[in-house]
Amino acid sequence: MWVKTLLTLAFSIYGVAALAQRPVIFDTDMGPDYDDVGAITLLHAFADSGQVKILATVASTNYEGVAGVLEVFNTYFRRPHLPIGVPHRNGLLLRDNQHWTDTLLARYPHTLQHNAGVPDAVTVYRKVLATQPDHSVTIISVGFFTNLANLLQSPPDQYSHLNGTQLVQRKVKQLVSMAGQFPAGKEFNVAMDTASSAYVFAHWPTRLLFSGYEIGEKIKTGLPLIQDTHITHSPVKDVFNLSIPLAAEDREGRMSWDESTVLVGCKDPLTYYTLQPGHIVLHADGSNSWDTSGKQQAYLVEKTSPATVQAYINQLMKHQPKHHK
Repeated sequence: MWVKTLLTLAFSIYGVAALAQRPVIFDTDMGPDYDDVGAITLLHAFADSGQVKILATVASTNYEGVAGVLEVFNTYFRRPHLPIGVPHRNGLLLRDNQHWTDTLLARYPHTLQHNAGVPDAVTVYRKVLATQPDHSVTIISVGFFTNLANLLQSPPDQYSHLNGTQLVQRKVKQLVSMAGQFPAGKEFNVAMDTASSAYVFAHWPTRLLFSGYEIGEKIKTGLPLIQDTHITHSPVKDVFNLSIPLAAEDREGRMSWDESTVLVGCKDPLTYYTLQPGHIVLHADGSNSWDTSGKQQAYLVEKTSPATVQAYINQLMKHQPKHHK
């Protein structure tokens, strides 16, 4: 009886929302690197465990086939109908040089043959956000800021009478992004579309948490996955099995920038890291530094050992869809 009383008290204190799934929109370049593949695997693993509700998966690149690649993973993880979007304007064409995207499109089921078969990413954002409770959505960005800059600058439409900035301010709880190097440096996602990065950093109206280059650099993942003989016909395993041997720097596993970002976007970051509040300062050459004034932005600072986080991510990357269990 006392257990029931304690549970009732806990629910009254923390509210039903504490038990709800975290609604997430996942924004990824899905290549040129392949840590995006581990990242989307973690996302689906957290969704299968009931911790997360995936609202949409959008690409921040528009190389032909990226929509199909996203559909491959969503279909594999038994969510083939998740909304997918790509930037139909000013998206970067960068893609993998290991040809894992081509391999997946040739080997695994998908219906999308061309990016023209899906809406612009901003349309997906606006349609999805408009239906969500206020201040509820976590956006996890592990690519370029192209879509997010376009979203902020979008006008009212049939989905919402709010402009993009107003819509984000009302519906989004936080943006968690693999971006920057801290306290200073130059990082790929920020530098490749500097104009979009600058706009988002200056205008994003909610909490913005950065997982910097230095976080994922120390976390090497993928070897336990490709060494597990029980996992077969897996697009996740295929990508790491193909790509890891192609680079000497990956002999201990691939650096895990995107996986570590999904981890803190789906779970409490303070479990693994401390936070340095302030705001990012972007320079003309795409490099960044950090100003410790302000509280709405923060970056991760290592607390738990990278080896411990690495072990957890490696286990999550072996997650298979429910029909494989």
